[in-house]
Amino acid sequence: MESKTRIDIGICTYQRPGLEETLVSLFGLDVPAATELRLIVADNDVVPSARDLVDRLRDRSPFPIAYVHCPKSNISIARNACLAASDGDYLAFIDDDETAGRSWIAELLARAKDSGADAVLGPVRAIYDGKSAGWMQSGDFHSTMPVWVGNTIKTGYTCNVLLDMRSPHVTGRTFALSLGQSGGEDTHFFTQLTESGGRIEFAPDAVVTEPVPAKRASFAWLAKRRFRSGQTHGRILAAKTSGLGRIKQTAVAGLKLGYCVAVGAVSAPFPVSRNRYALRAALHAGVFLGTLGMREIRQYGTVEAA
Repeated sequence: MESKTRIDIGICTYQRPGLEETLVSLFGLDVPAATELRLIVADNDVVPSARDLVDRLRDRSPFPIAYVHCPKSNISIARNACLAASDGDYLAFIDDDETAGRSWIAELLARAKDSGADAVLGPVRAIYDGKSAGWMQSGDFHSTMPVWVGNTIKTGYTCNVLLDMRSPHVTGRTFALSLGQSGGEDTHFFTQLTESGGRIEFAPDAVVTEPVPAKRASFAWLAKRRFRSGQTHGRILAAKTSGLGRIKQTAVAGLKLGYCVAVGAVSAPFPVSRNRYALRAALHAGVFLGTLGMREIRQYGTVEAA
């Protein structure tokens, strides 16, 4: 008889009211033939605040749910807890403020099997409310898609991904604890995966959706996030080279920063274009400072996990 494919789905959570909606969306997944699903909830709160919700939903869930309490307010610890708890052939990650479409896991799995990739990304589609700025909605600044370099995806994200846990490029790999409060731990993880010879593919129909809360619906929030992403990228670049090579990287980042500032200024009458270049300038500013060794700004967690 054909052995079943086992997929674990990891949900890292920290005091998120939307966790219930995320879990309920997973209960409605279409399960591919000869496939078993299991959910892993990694609670990153100091106290096990999500345990009662998980216990209450067990009777509604068509899949087993494993609950792991990892109280360090450091997202890398929660992600690593999912890696450690997984005994499946694949491990998917979805954020605790997202909801999955019925075909989400089937689309990721089909792409993984067809391509033989070590990781498969899906798109995250932002849902804006009526209060979000027009330029933000028109430019769709909150949705998440892979970044291609030519025809290759060099890095990834954990808000919608399937990992092949049998891959030598995934086995034994963990998320950097030093980036667990700043963010960028996923960029670091997937960059190392591809640099070791791993391959990332994309499943365009493996869609999850994410509402944009009011606290994120601002230019300042987007700029801070882009700046931190640039810092992580800059530090990864700096770790690979030294001397003249690092000076060159810093200079290139500075030139890109200047270009984006100039084009953004010229685009001032056009809000979508202006803000897109301004955010790219924030990204390159982060890269510039990252190559100089500036540590990432802290975005998540508390002092206890520094």
